Amino acid sequence: MDATELRSALYGLEIFAGLTGEQLDWLVSVSEPRVLGDGDVLFRDGEEATGFHVLLSGGLVVTKVVDGREEVLTRHSTQEGGAVAEEHDGKPSAAHRFTGELPLLTEGSYVATAAASGPATTVVAYPKPVFFEMLTRCHGVAAVLLPVLAWRIKSSEVQARKRATVEALGTLAAGLAHELNNPAAAVARAAQELEPALERLTGTAYAWGAAATGAERSVLDRLAGELDKLPPPGTTDPLAQADAEEEIAEWAGAAGAEHPGLLGSGAADLGLDPDWLPARLEEVGDTALPAALDHLAALLEARSLAAELRAAGPRISQLVAATRDYANLDRAPEQRFAVTDGLENTLVVLRSKLAGITIVRAYDPDLPDLTGYPGELNQVWTNLVDNAAEAMEGAGVLTLRARAEGVCMVVEIADTGRGIPEDVLPRIFEPFYTTKDVGKGTGLGLHLSYRIVTQRHHGSIAARSRPGETRMVVRLPLAPAAAEH
Repeated sequence: MDATELRSALYGLEIFAGLTGEQLDWLVSVSEPRVLGDGDVLFRDGEEATGFHVLLSGGLVVTKVVDGREEVLTRHSTQEGGAVAEEHDGKPSAAHRFTGELPLLTEGSYVATAAASGPATTVVAYPKPVFFEMLTRCHGVAAVLLPVLAWRIKSSEVQARKRATVEALGTLAAGLAHELNNPAAAVARAAQELEPALERLTGTAYAWGAAATGAERSVLDRLAGELDKLPPPGTTDPLAQADAEEEIAEWAGAAGAEHPGLLGSGAADLGLDPDWLPARLEEVGDTALPAALDHLAALLEARSLAAELRAAGPRISQLVAATRDYANLDRAPEQRFAVTDGLENTLVVLRSKLAGITIVRAYDPDLPDLTGYPGELNQVWTNLVDNAAEAMEGAGVLTLRARAEGVCMVVEIADTGRGIPEDVLPRIFEPFYTTKDVGKGTGLGLHLSYRIVTQRHHGSIAARSRPGETRMVVRLPLAPAAAEH
């Protein structure tokens, strides 16, 4: 099988169907195809897990010796009917086409034996490091893999010695499937818009370079430096932001800019007043000013998209890493970090869901750093902000507070939504408890947040609610807890 045939075969699989051409090219370059004869063993029960395997043709039978008897746990087949008809109820179709992910995620050994079924079985192997890189590079893979992982966990009751790990991964897989939607969507949108944005930036750079004098270029360089140092706006009022955007765009259009709307939206997103840019561009002449404004607009657009990718990309990597950490909670190293960084990243990732909502930041100055697991706390902030946005249904005020209080850091996320009913409030942190419509919630988001805050960080999380005001209060100790024995 040559590279072209392999590329076509991989693209035809559900798990890789959403990949870009560049991602597919990378996947082909790291693939290790292997042809198995009937009965050839792919991996054995108890062996150290070394790779993730994708089935291209033929079939695999997965067996395990239980109480001295070899039992068939499942069959994977590329053929319609046949082995498929013999399968357990509810098996996802994608589950037939890959195997080996569970022991890799738990950093354990294979828990069964897989052997070829039929004379022409072709599999593609991806070594352990490549598998984890695949999850980070190819974000759509996790969306297919996680439901299959959850199904396999649920149907693995025969693996008694793995039960605790299986249940933990089952909980995490369902929660991650929900949480990955936000950063994955942010990455997809930003990546789609980045190419034309970079083309605009290149074009405006040439035009600005040709139109500007040396002194005028220095003015724009200083302005760009100021923009880099701007703090996030303390309050985001959608109406005030829209007025500022319109006023800046009108000024840019009158000055001759080709893309005044782009400049208006970029400047307003940074919280700039309408007079901020004109005051700093007074030394740019009328001839060069249109080129300066268009180049600045393209620069702000590219920086905004890059910020989204910086915030969402690591979040996906952290969520994937959390799948392994969840199975063995003592392995992830603690870090020193600023809690406001995670809150700000969450606002970037959920920006589309927060459209129309006023955002108020109330961070105390000189907040101390925390010691803990910032990637896991980001899951908490995502859950709480996402729930607040849903409760407000596109209109209201979201307030983020952070302050030191005694020996704790207190983070409050408050919204002006419909509130949580009094009879529901005591149960919101229970696993699988949800008041959302069928298919719109797993009932695991707040439970997972509770575990992260209380078990991982030895803190507390509480909810206070009445119609028109809900506050989620998270308390985290400033000093790490003593190691448990």
